[in-house]
Amino acid sequence: MAGCDSATREKPEAPDTVKILIAGGFGVGKTTMVGSVSEIVPLRTEEPLTVAGLDVDDLAGIEDKRATTVALDFGRITISEQLVLYLFGTPGQQRFWFMWNDLAVGALGAVVLIDVRRPQASFAAVDFFERRGIPFVVGVNGFFGKHPYPPEEIRESLALPEHVPVLLCDARERGSCRDVLIALIDQLIAAAIQE
Repeated sequence: MAGCDSATREKPEAPDTVKILIAGGFGVGKTTMVGSVSEIVPLRTEEPLTVAGLDVDDLAGIEDKRATTVALDFGRITISEQLVLYLFGTPGQQRFWFMWNDLAVGALGAVVLIDVRRPQASFAAVDFFERRGIPFVVGVNGFFGKHPYPPEEIRESLALPEHVPVLLCDARERGSCRDVLIALIDQLIAAAIQE
C-alpha cells in the first residue's frame, strides 16, 4: 500500500492455542470424537486389531471393533478468532498408557469419554486426571443414541465431585462434541478467574 510502512500496520494477533486431551478406555469413541469435531483431516494412528491382542484386549460389548489407536489422534477446532483447540486423543489400551504422561504435558484440560455399555473402561482415565490436577469433564458417549443412565447416576458411580461436569453426548455428532468441549472451556475459564 502506498503511504503505509510496515511499522504502522497492525498485525493480527495470533489466537491462543489450548491443548486438550480426549481420553478414556479402549473402544469408548475417542478417535470418533476427534474426527467428528476436527476442522482439519485428523491425524490417526489406528492399526487393525490382531490375534496378538486376543488375550489382552477386552472386546466385551465392542465385538465389531476392527482397529485401535496405537499412539494418538490429533485434530483442531477453532472456537473463535482468539481461541483454537488442539485435540489429542489418547490410546485406550492399557499397554499404551505409558504415552499418557507425555501427551498430558502442556494440556490445560481433558474430556474423559465414558461408554455407557462399559463404564469401567474409563475409571483409570478419571484417576489419571484427578491425580495430576488436570481439569476434566466427563462425556458420556451414548452409542446408537442410547443414554440409559442420567448424568447424576453416572457421577455417583464414578465418585466424581460436583464441580466435574457430566454431559451426555454422541461422539459421532459434531455439535454434541462441540458442546462437551465448550463445557470444558467454561470450566477452565471459571478456574482461571478464581485464581
